[in-house]
Parts: sequence; C-alpha cells; structure tokens
Amino acid sequence: MNSFKKLKPQKSSECVQTLQNQAKRPIIGLLPLVDTEKESYWMLPGYMEGIIQAGGLPVMLPLSDNPQLINQLAEGTDGFLFTGGHDVSPELYGEKPIAQCGESVLLRDNMEKLLLKKALELNKPVLGICRGIQLINAVLGGTLYQDLPAQYSSNTEHHQSPPYDIPIHTVTLDTRSPLYSLLGAEQLEVNSYHHQAIKDLAPPLSAMAYSPDGLVEAVYMKGKKFLWAVQWHPEFSYKSSQSSQLIFKKFVSQCC
Repeated sequence: MNSFKKLKPQKSSECVQTLQNQAKRPIIGLLPLVDTEKESYWMLPGYMEGIIQAGGLPVMLPLSDNPQLINQLAEGTDGFLFTGGHDVSPELYGEKPIAQCGESVLLRDNMEKLLLKKALELNKPVLGICRGIQLINAVLGGTLYQDLPAQYSSNTEHHQSPPYDIPIHTVTLDTRSPLYSLLGAEQLEVNSYHHQAIKDLAPPLSAMAYSPDGLVEAVYMKGKKFLWAVQWHPEFSYKSSQSSQLIFKKFVSQCC
C-alpha cells in the first residue's frame, strides 16, 4: 500500500518552500566539466550548493553522446543545468576556429546538443550558465564571438580575477522580460569570467539583459516551460547575492 499522502496542486511560487519542508526534491541533472589532462569529469561545488539551497537535488550526469542513454537521462530527470567550462566548438555554428579560440571537448558538445534538443522536446526546464548560454545559443541557430579581445572592441571587463563572487560590471534588464519580473530591477551588478559571448542571437531566443558594451548577457525561450541562461556566474555569488539565489529558486520551482 502506498503510504504517501496525495498532495494538492501548488502554484510555482509555493513550490520551493514546500520542497524545503519535504524529503523529496526535484532531480536536477548537471552537465559535468571536463579535465582533459586527467581524463576526468568534475563539478564546481557552487552549482550543486546553489541547487540544494533552492530546494533541488543536483546529480552530475555521465558524459556520453549515446542517444539511448541521453533519452533515458532526459526522461528520468526533472531539469537540467548546463554549466561552464571549455569553449563551444565553432563547428556547432558553422565556423572554423580562430587562433584565439580555446580548447573544445567534442564529446561534451555532442552530448549537450543532443540533450538540449531532447529536453526541449520533453519541455523539461533548462538553466544555462556561462558556457551554457553560449552552447544553447549555438545549438538553436545563433553564433558566438570566439574570443572577445580579438573580435569585439570593449572597455567592459569580462574576465575578472579572483574572488569570483564580487560584481565587476552591471547589466541592464529588458523590462518586458521574465528576469525583470523576477528581480524587479532594471540594473543588476554581476560577476564575469568569459572570453566568448553571443554574437548573433538564435531566432528562438529573446534577450533579457545586456552588458554596458552591448553584449547579450541573459536569454530565455518563449513557449517553453523554462529555458533561461545567463552569461554571469550565480554559482560563485549565490551565498551573498539575492539575485543569484532567486534565479536558482525560480529554476528549481519550475522542475516540480
């Protein structure tokens, strides 16, 4: 006999508080970072801790481009966090790498391409961070600056030194965007650690925030349950930044 009580349907705004009071949490699949020298996968604690604090259960996924495995992962997981890491291969958006383009991991690119498409097909919630926003944009038909210093003249600092939780520049939010609705502010101070960025925005995506030099810093996809991505790093700032906490909580609430 099933001893669990049937829960009443809840609004998404109530979901996070309920999760914090229950043992059962939505399972969030985290895409692993790769150490090619050590032939290993790894994870920054901040990704997991930010998800746990928001009421989710983070699980690092195996790295594989096997379609059957990816389909099973997509069906058995409540949401996905596309993390930072290596450069996205220019092959994903039809370009050849320039000299300043960093190392790519083909297996990771292939897996994330397949998993993103399957997650969207199943309407599973997706959050992208740093490389995540770049990967999502490339897979959905956009392009990237392969190296900002070489391809985009700017006085805005995008590659800060430690500590990484300290804001280094502002972003301006589109007041029509769901990110503005969540945070209620037109300006947001963010950290920044990247040398690639969105060049041409993928047609299915809409911009939610811009850096002072005009780069797209946050996107979402209309018509899906939840697909958001940011260029900055809430996994470094979630302990002290209310906006970072709210982004994680919004994502986890959609995975209920």
